[in-house]
Amino acid sequence: MKTIDFSYFIERFLSGEMNEAEKEWFKNELCKNEKLRQEITLRQLTDSTLKNHDVLHLRNKLTAIGMKKAAETSSRKGKKHKTLIRAAIFAGLILGGTLAFLNTRTMSTDEIFDKYYKTYDVTTPLRSDNFADNVDYLTALEYFNVKDYRNAALYFNKVLSSDPRYMESVMMTGVSKFEEENYPEAKLSFSKVIDDRDNLFFEDAQWYLALCYIKTSEKDKAVKSLTYIKDSESIYSHNAGKILKKMK
Repeated sequence: MKTIDFSYFIERFLSGEMNEAEKEWFKNELCKNEKLRQEITLRQLTDSTLKNHDVLHLRNKLTAIGMKKAAETSSRKGKKHKTLIRAAIFAGLILGGTLAFLNTRTMSTDEIFDKYYKTYDVTTPLRSDNFADNVDYLTALEYFNVKDYRNAALYFNKVLSSDPRYMESVMMTGVSKFEEENYPEAKLSFSKVIDDRDNLFFEDAQWYLALCYIKTSEKDKAVKSLTYIKDSESIYSHNAGKILKKMK
């Protein structure tokens, strides 16, 4: 099968040039393609960084000055060369200082989520064979995968009405509420998964609960949760440590 080169489509998507049909197709591809989602996130973060720093404008001006001087008469070649070197060094120092500042400064909630958050992956098979033919659960997953989180939560709750201890559905109810920005109810679901402990979603619930605390500006609770995650062997420990550095 021929691999799609998404470079052209990424540019059109980020520049807002896609029509509605193209947008729908591209969003479907984003849902299925983890590498594509990562590329979009990286490009958005890079574009945001570049737009917010005048230093790049200065760098472009210095480059233009260098090009102009390169076109001057050969009798000034020696002087021109020194000027270009100084300009390049100056631009490099400014850009380097700016990048160092970006690496050490605190980040806003939106910046943290743009960099470290990705939608919960439910592409793997059901983890409980007992629910392989559960219509409500399968319906809930279908709604979740098309980003209809309200109906997804509704059907995950239908599953829980039959078995309140089915932790996968508790977790997915929380994620659905999180995507709806209903953080109080999301926290209740994640706390229930954490309190149960004997399930496969313990680390996921800890991570999402910490994100809830960030979103609701409960900094002390967020720091405590992220510190615990960082010091554990969780798959989220690395990102938890990075977020802690940006929050302080």
